[in-house]
Amino acid sequence: MTTKGFLRPDWPLPPGIGAAVSTRQVPGSSRAPYDAFNVGSRCGDDPSAVAANRASLPGRLGLPAEPYWLRQVHGARVVRLPDLRLGIEPEADAAVAERGVLAIQTADCLPVLFCLPDGSRIGAAHAGWRGLAAGVLEATVLAMGGAPLAWMGPCIGAKSYEVGEEVRAAFVDGDARAAAAFTATRPGHWQCDLYALARLRLADAGVAGIHGGGFDTFADRRFYSYRRDAGASGRFVSLVWR
Repeated sequence: MTTKGFLRPDWPLPPGIGAAVSTRQVPGSSRAPYDAFNVGSRCGDDPSAVAANRASLPGRLGLPAEPYWLRQVHGARVVRLPDLRLGIEPEADAAVAERGVLAIQTADCLPVLFCLPDGSRIGAAHAGWRGLAAGVLEATVLAMGGAPLAWMGPCIGAKSYEVGEEVRAAFVDGDARAAAAFTATRPGHWQCDLYALARLRLADAGVAGIHGGGFDTFADRRFYSYRRDAGASGRFVSLVWR
C-alpha cells in the first residue's frame, strides 16, 4: 500500500472510518494535459487511463472495497444503499452509506465528507455554487440521520473565484447572512467564499463539528482546477470509507 500524493483530512474520525484526497502528485496513467491521476470520466481524458487510475485506489489506500462513483450534475439528490451499486453511477451529487467507500470528484467545486460521531454512517457531497444553493449539504445531513461531523475539502478560494449577480442572488435573496461571503470587486461582480457559504448552511443543518477548508484549487497546482485549466482539467477524488 502506498499513499504517495494523497492528503489525509485532519478531523476527529472515529475508529473504522478513513478518508483521503488525491492530488496531481499521485503517480497515474493519465497524460498531459490531464497528468497524472485523473479520475474524471467526462473531461476528455483517455477512458482506459481513467479506469486504471480508479482501479488502483483500493491497492494504494487499502480500501475495504471499490468506491461508489456518482454521475454528478450540480443538484441536490442524495443516494443511499441499495441504490448505490458498484459499477453503476447514479445521477446524484451526494451519497450516504453504512459501509463501503464513497467518492466525490471535483476540480474547483467543494467536496464535503461526513461521518456520524459513532462511526455508524458516512456521507459525501459535491457542492459547487448551484448545489450549495439547491441544498445538497442540508439534504446530505438529513440523510445521515443524526448530527454528523463534516470535513470541507479542497475547492476554489474566494480570492480566485469571481462571480456575477446570478450567483450572489442565489444565496442572498434567501438568506441575508450570506452577503458576508461576497466581496465586491467591480460593478456586478464579487469574490465568492464557498467555504463561508458551506459553514453557514452546515451549522444551520445541525452539523456537530465543521472541519477543513483553507484550500484554493485555482492557486494550488497540486489540484485540478476547471477555471484555471479551462477544458483541459481532470478531476481529483475525495474519499471516505467504513
